[in-house]
Amino acid sequence: MSRIGKKPVAVPAGVEASIDGKTVKAKGPKGELSVMLVDEVSVAMGEDGIKVDPIDDSKKARSAWGMSRTLVQNIVTGVSQGFERRLEINGVGYRAQAQGKALSLQLGYSHDVSYPVPEGIEIATPKPTEIVISGIDKQKVGQVAAEIRRWRPPEPYKGKGVKYAEERIFRKEGKKK
Repeated sequence: MSRIGKKPVAVPAGVEASIDGKTVKAKGPKGELSVMLVDEVSVAMGEDGIKVDPIDDSKKARSAWGMSRTLVQNIVTGVSQGFERRLEINGVGYRAQAQGKALSLQLGYSHDVSYPVPEGIEIATPKPTEIVISGIDKQKVGQVAAEIRRWRPPEPYKGKGVKYAEERIFRKEGKKK
């Protein structure tokens, strides 16, 4: 039994949710999102929120149950609060600057890296060594953060590179003489 799948998804005030077959749509103050659920789960609207249940007791239906409930939860949270991911840049001369619909990164290469900001995502740089990525789609926010981090992942000896704010870099000791 899925512990996550058992809980109904609460729909907060100011958010309208509708179910059309296997598609769940949510509309809130931040925007509108929808998710298409797999055939192995059924979705229904109740007085306590949106309830997701497996259609039978097969392994595939039970494994899709908790994931489907989490996808519904993510769209409801996205249209009401939104999602945010923070990146930190460590290294001498490494910095970032948001310029309109592009992010300019100086990461120790012979050239600046220009990252075009996708639609539905906002990027801010409160400090030259900090990047804040926000949006209503959790998957898209995480994907943009991963693509920016991929330009210079943190290395274990000096800790230089782009890392998630909550990430801990396992540091290695250098060579001994």
